[in-house]
Amino acid sequence: MASELFNNGKHICVKFSDLSDTDSSDEAVQSNQFLIVNDGHGALIDPGGNMTYSALVMGMGKYFHFRKLDYILASHQDPDIVASINKWLVGTECKVLAPAIWERFLPHFCSVGNTKNRIIGIPDRGVNITLGSATIKAIPAHFLHSEGNFQFYDVTSKILFSGDLGASLVHHDLAVEPVTDFDAHLPTMLPFHRRYMTSNKACRLWAAMVRNLEIESIVPQHGRSFVGKAMVNQFIDWVDNLQCGIDLMTQENYCVP
Repeated sequence: MASELFNNGKHICVKFSDLSDTDSSDEAVQSNQFLIVNDGHGALIDPGGNMTYSALVMGMGKYFHFRKLDYILASHQDPDIVASINKWLVGTECKVLAPAIWERFLPHFCSVGNTKNRIIGIPDRGVNITLGSATIKAIPAHFLHSEGNFQFYDVTSKILFSGDLGASLVHHDLAVEPVTDFDAHLPTMLPFHRRYMTSNKACRLWAAMVRNLEIESIVPQHGRSFVGKAMVNQFIDWVDNLQCGIDLMTQENYCVP
């Protein structure tokens, strides 16, 4: 299902939440894919793996012809993020922007030679990406959860595409609607974040950074979105105080079986 997150007639952000073609959460984790279109230019954020490719090509056709794609923006290297990269490189002339530390790992998803001069490494400090007349900021989110990890902030829509930070493990039917009750939503997020986010230090550094952005929505790669400044601020405050990853490790986690 495609849902428009933003559309002012010239700039469009679209979320796809049910393209994996699976009715069982045991088969594959639900994931969201995102399309941004501006002035005849298009970028896909975290397009996913082979399970989503064909449906994404079809779904994005209402907004943008896939062969004209300018960019794939990959927050990190996981299969649910960018395992379909070979098909996009064959079917389009797009460039792939991905964290520089994963630049030489992505070709393992591809046929030999397909990535030559097509992958652009995002430096650790981040970068501004021009799409038509719009700017998308790749902002650092290192260790949340990947060692080299980025989020993408669309300046026009004021949407922060947050990757795995904010992810909730829900069925795709629930992923369409934004969060309305933060406390009730917590059980779908907390186990994932405690295990997949690295430490409270990374969380605090991220929170201090994004408080300087004007954010209308935070939209994760899994599950439901946080819409409106009150909900956005509640989420940032929660991340700021989150104990996770190595904060929770003890010797019991390091025992010889």
